[in-house]
Formats: sequence, structure tokens, C-alpha cells
Amino acid sequence: MGSKKKIGLYFGTFNPIHIGHLIIANHMANYTNLDEVWFIVSPHNPFKNKKNLLDDYARLEMVDRAIKGFDKLRVSNIEFSLSQPSYTVNTLVSLCEKYPDHNFSLIMGGDNLNTFHKWKNHEHILANHQLYVYPRLATMPGSLDNDERVNLVGAPIIQISSSFIRNAIRDKMDVRPMLPANVWEYIDEMNYYSK
Repeated sequence: MGSKKKIGLYFGTFNPIHIGHLIIANHMANYTNLDEVWFIVSPHNPFKNKKNLLDDYARLEMVDRAIKGFDKLRVSNIEFSLSQPSYTVNTLVSLCEKYPDHNFSLIMGGDNLNTFHKWKNHEHILANHQLYVYPRLATMPGSLDNDERVNLVGAPIIQISSSFIRNAIRDKMDVRPMLPANVWEYIDEMNYYSK
């Protein structure tokens, strides 16, 4: 029995996925001891009014297109079948049951690390999973920075947001440099975010 495959989980709505997400995921896959990075596409939360959130499968399709050709990047729709609202701890339990030969870690921005103590069952998560944290401009030093389960990774700081892109598309701005070409083609073809 070989050692377990190390998988980094990158959660998000990816509405839409953009080059910032890809840069972070690719950096984590190449510059850490992770074997693969899985994009976990979060489903629409029925308890939240998200009028500008694209259909779950449209966002899954965009991630699928974005990671074509990247050997170490994958996409998962595991949360689509879990009960809502989807808590990270439940997703981790489900993944560990489904893939017992994998070792799962969480990828998050430094801003999320600062609020991690408010997450449901955060002690359980920290006891069983490593965290891989990338910097955000607004990140302040936090209490978990020196925890041995927390890996601070010097990934590039990306100041691109999905909401900026959605608004720009609605305002008929050219956002092509911010999106993988095949994602932009899909958004353009489907007329997403234009209203």
C-alpha cells in the first residue's frame, strides 16, 4: 500500500472561474507537496437569494473548460448531492468516505483563515486536515499562522474578483484577459452575465 495521494480542495462558487483562480490552484499544485488540486463547485444555496449566481452545472462546465490541459487540476460536483447549506466539514466527511486512499487538505485565502474559528466544527477540520493558505492583500496576521497544520504558501496575490467580471460583462467591457479563452467563449456564446 503506497502513501495516500494528497489532494488540495479549492472551494468556491466560481461564478465565473477566472485566471486568478487558475493561478492559485496551479501554484498550489506545483509549489507544494499536493499531488492534485480539486475545484469544489459550491451549489446554489436555496436559503440565499443569489439572482446573479449561474446554474450549478453551468459553473461546473466553466471550471471543466478552464482546467483542460492541466494534469494536476480536477473539478468535483460532490456538493451538488449533499444537503444544504453545504458545510465544509460535511463535504470533507463525504470525500473521505468516497476516496479512502486520498488525503484531503483545504486551500483558502488568508482572509478565510482569520475567520476559520467561526466555521462549523473547525476544530475537527483542523485536527484531521492540513490548510494551505494563500495571501490576500487584506490579510492580517492571525492566531493560526503558526499552527503546524497551516501551510502559508507564497502564491501571487491576485486582485481579480468574479463580481468585478460579472459587472464588467454587464457593462459591455472587454474582460477577455481575465478569463481562460474557452471560458470567455462559453460565457459569450451563452450570453451569461450580460443583463
